[in-house]
Amino acid sequence: MSLATGLERGQLFAWPERALDAAQLQRFEQLLTRRVAGEPIAYLLQQREFWSLRLQVSRATLIPRPETETLVELALRALPADQPLRVADLGTGSGAIAAALAHERPPWSLIGIERDPDALAIAALNAARLQLDNLSLVRGHWSSALGRASVDALLANPPYVRVDDPHLGQGDLRFEPQTALVAGADGLRAIRAIIADAPRCLKPGGLLALEHGWDQGADVRTLMQQRHFKAIDTLRDLAGQERVTQAILAAS
Repeated sequence: MSLATGLERGQLFAWPERALDAAQLQRFEQLLTRRVAGEPIAYLLQQREFWSLRLQVSRATLIPRPETETLVELALRALPADQPLRVADLGTGSGAIAAALAHERPPWSLIGIERDPDALAIAALNAARLQLDNLSLVRGHWSSALGRASVDALLANPPYVRVDDPHLGQGDLRFEPQTALVAGADGLRAIRAIIADAPRCLKPGGLLALEHGWDQGADVRTLMQQRHFKAIDTLRDLAGQERVTQAILAAS
């Protein structure tokens, strides 16, 4: 109702006797129909809060989730706050991870990389509205746009859902972009690609941190070991599930 009328929720409660005009009623009914069909509130409102930042979202982007804040927390703890680091967020989508870190760490230079132009446009809107001058956006596929030994940290919330996962036909996932969710038969296709190229673009001693499915921690740790990363560790989210695995690139 607030979206349909342009009034704050408090105003709606304060003047309950107000009647909707024809355009407002039509807008309200359209929104209600979409919600009854299961469309997520975030897509109806075209916004979602993440890390206390109000971000614009669209059907081209995933809806930022609280679990992903685990990745932000990890980066803030693991990396020095006062150094001019270059940190890349691969598959940035709405720009949630990059925006949160750019907001918290002004000395850092954040690079949000995204292949989908519609999602990249949403990230650009968020960066501009939040006045994040230390966040730049690049169109590209994972880390292919980065030079050799060019960044201090690589972060990503890549697709990690198995193609036959029944949850894809349930709830919010029915409406979110499948290319940002599904990663092959085992859900590890994107994660493999990122880990394989990470030694090329990370500086020695650089951080790699990836969000993944609750049951993929062991596989991700093995993939990192195969690429000679060290200090490999998996963090659990607020639900107690393995959610983010981090590693350090060993010096050659």
